[in-house]
Amino acid sequence: MEEEQVILVNEQDQQIGTMPKMEAHEKALLHRAFSVFIMNEKGETMLQQRATGKYHSPLLWTNTCCSHQREGESNLEAGKRRLIEEMGFSVELKELFSFIYKAPFDNGLTEHELDHVMMGSFDGNPKINPDEVADWKWMKPEEIKKSIATDPQQYTAWFKIIFEKFYDHISKSNS
Repeated sequence: MEEEQVILVNEQDQQIGTMPKMEAHEKALLHRAFSVFIMNEKGETMLQQRATGKYHSPLLWTNTCCSHQREGESNLEAGKRRLIEEMGFSVELKELFSFIYKAPFDNGLTEHELDHVMMGSFDGNPKINPDEVADWKWMKPEEIKKSIATDPQQYTAWFKIIFEKFYDHISKSNS
């Protein structure tokens, strides 16, 4: 199977090329990515625990799903595709904001992403893909914020960065 390609971008999110995913992470090159947050009617956020077999951050908690857009795929199409692949359900998504972050890992890889953050609503139980997801749970955003502060090693590096921006966004939206 051919390795997944990521879309290399400049800081204005203009495509400047493609590269195998591992090579982009080894070289810490800026590439396009997305993060999906699913909320339920109680205002809780669905978190996933990454599968044991993941090449980085196994068994850490993170947002509902995230990945990389494919060439020719819109941000929303990519988010919907990955939500089905990882969590086994589909919902309408809306893009909230995007930003650039850089997060190095202990294994020498670095996430350097222009991340498009999306949100959707769902009140059921996911049908998780065990190759991608070990477990899942609902948590109120305030509980997530406290848990990250007291137990940060339970969460992925990017989730700690993204959640802060997501929390600020939903807090402003609700005020």
